[in-house]
Amino acid sequence: MSETPSMRLAALGLHLPKAAAPVATYVPVARTGSLLVVSGQLPLSGGTLKATGKLGEDVSPELGRECAELCLLNVLAQVQAELGDLSKVKRIVRLGGFIACTPDFTQHATVMNGASDLAVAVFGDAGRHARSTIGVPSLPLDAPVEVEALIEIA
Repeated sequence: MSETPSMRLAALGLHLPKAAAPVATYVPVARTGSLLVVSGQLPLSGGTLKATGKLGEDVSPELGRECAELCLLNVLAQVQAELGDLSKVKRIVRLGGFIACTPDFTQHATVMNGASDLAVAVFGDAGRHARSTIGVPSLPLDAPVEVEALIEIA
C-alpha cells in the first residue's frame, strides 16, 4: 500500500483543522471540471490566528513561514471537506500567497516556502506547483499571510 497524503501529514506530526466557514459572500471551494479553486485561507488554528501584524514589523520571517504552512493546512482542510479524501488530489497546480508586510520587506519567497514545502512533503512531485507571492499592505483580521490554491483532482 502506498503512502497517502493523510499518512504523510500524520508522519509530519500534522493534522488538518476543521474547514473554516466563509466570512462573507463566497464559497470556500469552487469546483469546475477537474479543478478546484480554493479561496484564500488564513493561518487559523482553533478559530484563532497564529499571528497578527506585518512581516518586517511585528512578524518575523520564521513566524511568517509557519503561518504560510498553517494556511496550506487550512487549504487542505477545505479540499478534504469538498472531496472527502486528499488522495483524490492529482496535482497542486498553483498557490497564491499574500504577505502583509512593510514596504521594505523582501523575503516573500522565504515566507511562502512554508506552504510550498508542505505541499511537496504531502503530495511529492504532484505537490510541485506554479506560484505567485505578493506583498500587500493588509489582510483580513490583520493576518500576516493568506494562501489560495488551484488544484487538479482525479
